[in-house]
Amino acid sequence: MGNPYGLVCIAMLAFAANSLLCRMALANTDIDPGLFTTIRLASGALCLTLLVAFTARRSLLASNKSEQSASGTEGATANIKSAAAGTSAIAAIKQQASIAGALSLFVYAIAFSYAYISMSTGTGALLLFGAVQLTMISVGLLKGERFAAFQWLGFLLAFAGLVILLLPGASAPPLFSALLMVSAGIAWGFYSLLGKKSNAPLLLSAGNFLYATLLTLPLVMWLWVTSTWQWSNEGVFYALASGIVASGCGYAIWYKALPLIQSTTAATVQLSVPVIATLMGWAFLAEAISLQIMIASLMTLGGIWLVIKMRKA
Repeated sequence: MGNPYGLVCIAMLAFAANSLLCRMALANTDIDPGLFTTIRLASGALCLTLLVAFTARRSLLASNKSEQSASGTEGATANIKSAAAGTSAIAAIKQQASIAGALSLFVYAIAFSYAYISMSTGTGALLLFGAVQLTMISVGLLKGERFAAFQWLGFLLAFAGLVILLLPGASAPPLFSALLMVSAGIAWGFYSLLGKKSNAPLLLSAGNFLYATLLTLPLVMWLWVTSTWQWSNEGVFYALASGIVASGCGYAIWYKALPLIQSTTAATVQLSVPVIATLMGWAFLAEAISLQIMIASLMTLGGIWLVIKMRKA
């Protein structure tokens, strides 16, 4: 099944790359954020659907081999089953997807793209990740989860870290962009909570990406009708890389690794994503790493780590 920690490292790099690719597209090319979002979601949906179909076909071929070994025959039944693999995969995707999941994914993706027009890679990743985790923690509290004293300390520390990030300074993003990224984080938090209920996360993601792509079509039509459509070949390349590699393949690798590691490990390792994104922004876009973002990162990520570490089974 592969080295689980190697898979986790690749997945974290892919998640951080989403922030870098979006920022590169919107800072260095003329592509419109709405078009970027549509291409990202559509290419991600295609990638995930192909992965689901490939997995289903591989499982079916393995099943057919077992049946043939037992019966010693190769007939039309095996061929019919093989031909139906793609159809059954599509049906399974439709069954797993939900309107609520697709809407959460759409809000996350569109707010994420528009926020990155005027925000550094690391700042955006920290705001996004902080909002995701605080949303999920808050929902847990509302559902009756009880915190120990150190968990409350961690929660308040994480919140204070985000506040420090937004204080006036060289690293502080514009307020509207910050609100957009926080909205993206809240939406992703709810999307993650909805996904916890699924026993087939790859199918769920494929279906939700398909439905979320449909939700972007009115925006694309509006951009075309109002002649505000902005196309860039380089920007399209970044959008495809974000959708296929960072989103589609990244999620597939993450879902393969999840059953092989503990849930607390899965939650804790995601603390690395904003740090990796910040380093990527520094390496590829020459973005400065200020004292303000360093302090905010330590407080936010350290606070979330306290909540996760002290959480009772």
